Amino acid sequence: MAFAPMGPEASFFRVLDQHRVSLIKSLKEGPGEAPRKEASSSEVLASIENIVQDIVTSLARNEAPFLTLDNRSNWENIKFEDSVGLQMIPHCTTKKIKSDSAQSAQRFALILKILSMIYKLVQSNTYATKRDIYYTDIQLFGNQSVVDNIINDISCMLKVPRRNLHILSTSKGLIAGNLSFIEEDGTKVNCTCGSTAVAVPSNIQGIRNLATDAKFLLIVEKDATFQRLLDDNFCNKLSPCIIITGKGVPDLNTRLLVKKLWDTFHLPIFTLVDADPHGIEIMCIYKYGSLSMSFEAHNLTVPTIKWLGLLPSDIERLNIPRGTLIPLTKRDQMKLDSILKRPYVTCQPFWKKEMEIMAELKMKAEIQALTFISSDYLSRVYLPNKLQFGGWI
Repeated sequence: MAFAPMGPEASFFRVLDQHRVSLIKSLKEGPGEAPRKEASSSEVLASIENIVQDIVTSLARNEAPFLTLDNRSNWENIKFEDSVGLQMIPHCTTKKIKSDSAQSAQRFALILKILSMIYKLVQSNTYATKRDIYYTDIQLFGNQSVVDNIINDISCMLKVPRRNLHILSTSKGLIAGNLSFIEEDGTKVNCTCGSTAVAVPSNIQGIRNLATDAKFLLIVEKDATFQRLLDDNFCNKLSPCIIITGKGVPDLNTRLLVKKLWDTFHLPIFTLVDADPHGIEIMCIYKYGSLSMSFEAHNLTVPTIKWLGLLPSDIERLNIPRGTLIPLTKRDQMKLDSILKRPYVTCQPFWKKEMEIMAELKMKAEIQALTFISSDYLSRVYLPNKLQFGGWI
């Protein structure tokens, strides 16, 4: 599919094109990542059968059965590689979910309940959303987060990506720009920018025939900023490009789509987040992954992502009015201290410097602060200048 660019002259993209060449060169020169084998349906079924067999064996011996889960919330179980991000170590600490313990008996039962549902889904080659599973027995599960955590625990326990369990997430992300693809059911999707965006598909694995001429992909932290860029006709003014938002902390499908676009096209990818610890955290999730999903890092992280804005150093450089800044709360300061101690900060000295500027200012700024310079400053001046002259770190 060919797109008709309506944006700047070719010279505008010179630095971006050079950046893309360097990204592709580093990929060729790097050690390369071994392709990760998807688990077949028969392998998933066999793994579940083995778990049930162990439980039956324990009961036959008059022993209380238990399940062993990797501890996904312990930083000691995490290693960092610049080419992958945060990932679980092979032999990590575990926790036992005992069937005869008052503290864990209910969780043991819930895991088995969801395992049985997964078995039926895989066996019948059908799919369900996490929400579907929750609504099968609202009183039993209590709330959606219980289901979400158990599904992640099962994915980690079986050592297979969540999509191989035939469980899908309801997407909350949006995408717009120079991109087209075909969904699993044959629906043709064209994301060309208008005043509305396209919802990120629920089954990223199933999309095919992706096509784009985009020069870059911009990840936007907040839906409000994303909508403002659409209103300002940003995609056409800087065409060809793609913009995407996870509406805050990204859902799995938005992360999977960003990863798929990187793997398919090797586009330069940038983030536009608030100059605050929460925004930096969100950027780090896209780039290096999260503690809780570190077992699936190879399928989710894109370590080549760059920080385009809003940088704490931009606050003084652009003379953003002091009255538009917000004091860091105690919680913000704790979050910032936590991020500064993470293993990936040592290989990002420019990021570290920006966070130190924020800590020194004791202030944070939302992207909307740029509107105090002018209403369309973000789309008319800030982003075009950053992209044209390489203002990313």
